[in-house]
Amino acid sequence: APFAELERAPEHVHTYRVTPLALWNARAAGHDAEQVIDTLMTYSRYAVPHSLLVDIAEEMGRYGRLTLLDHPVHGLVLETTDVPVLEEVLRTRKIAPLLGTRIDESTVTVHPSERGHLKQALLKLGWPAEDLAGYVDGEAHPIALQPDGWELRDYQRHAAESFWHGGSGVVVLPCGAGKTLVGAAAMALAGATTLILVTNTVAGRQWKRELIARTSLTDEEIGEYSGERKEIRPVTIATYQVMTRKSKGEYRNLDLFDSRDWGLIIYDEVHLLPAPVFRMTADLQSRRRLGLTATLVREDGREGDVFSLIGPKRFDSPWKDIEAQGWIAPAECVEVRVTLTDEERLSYAVAERNAA
Repeated sequence: APFAELERAPEHVHTYRVTPLALWNARAAGHDAEQVIDTLMTYSRYAVPHSLLVDIAEEMGRYGRLTLLDHPVHGLVLETTDVPVLEEVLRTRKIAPLLGTRIDESTVTVHPSERGHLKQALLKLGWPAEDLAGYVDGEAHPIALQPDGWELRDYQRHAAESFWHGGSGVVVLPCGAGKTLVGAAAMALAGATTLILVTNTVAGRQWKRELIARTSLTDEEIGEYSGERKEIRPVTIATYQVMTRKSKGEYRNLDLFDSRDWGLIIYDEVHLLPAPVFRMTADLQSRRRLGLTATLVREDGREGDVFSLIGPKRFDSPWKDIEAQGWIAPAECVEVRVTLTDEERLSYAVAERNAA
């Protein structure tokens, strides 16, 4: 699970896909090629092709050769440990306009407004940049967890700390594992105004109830920004629907991103993040960003944009591990086979991928 994407899980044989993006996510989460190769060698039923092992080592070695840093004199810069890689980047037509002056053979300046767009372009080129340029603190606002008959589980604490250490990124936890508490723990670490984006109003109100019950926040400190209300408070919970609603051809509610000096932005169910929010997030790279989800697989195939704009995977705990610890109910998977007529089989075979 840390370095592969689960494609399907029928009764007997589960199919995982090892992709460059999955390997880069694993590298960002602290895994190295040796661990991945050792896992494959240990659990593979058949001999692992040597060429695959070489490819894994090469792909994971690509992450971190390019680094975004905050230079004390030149501001935001792109630095490399491999000069030929930077030469390749500088010769790429879509990337060259995003870069500024060459400082030395391994360093080039970057305009701060292009931070997100540059990371997107580099990912498509196959050289994912590690962003170590830092983040603004935003408007301070005291937030503390209030354990009263409860406490953070070890994996929740580890997830929040892993995110905070990286500054931005995604935490992957199964349904029912308490992703909201991971968000609350991240808010307590930030101690700043927070914008929380959720899938719908029901989810937003669940977030509000949890935050009031588990933290020092009061009802007056938490605002709802939805179709019904437009409250902007130190902690503001907004729905994706209202953020992507058009008025006279414009996404006017996206101004919410600029309405306060946010110290933290949380994207709940980040695998459902709408495209317009991606575009706005590209301009928010100096803000700390936390994505929460049970899966990084998106129907639109924009996992790369989540990696570039929200951040790489910082923590991933397989549901079997959490189930074994007794934190979520055991799941029983049952495969039900359906017999189709010849006509139904033909209709199924020619149907569009997402057809009902």
